[in-house]
Amino acid sequence: MDQNNEEMLEEIQKKREKMIESARKNGFTSVDTIRYSQELDRLIYDYQCTFQKANHHTQEVKIVFKQMMLIWPKALVNV
Repeated sequence: MDQNNEEMLEEIQKKREKMIESARKNGFTSVDTIRYSQELDRLIYDYQCTFQKANHHTQEVKIVFKQMMLIWPKALVNV
């Protein structure tokens, strides 16, 4: 899961294209189409987990910064 954003999105797109092509050739319920669909689901899940963690960390930093900004004016008043 250490791929970057663009690599992961490219892999998702390639898998989506394989799934669509398989569905056209073999039908929506073929073993290959279902396998590609499951692989695509996993790639999307991995992507969401990877970037949700990064977003969660960013949100934590914002909260800490806001708390700092609320405390700082009080510290200046008490000087």
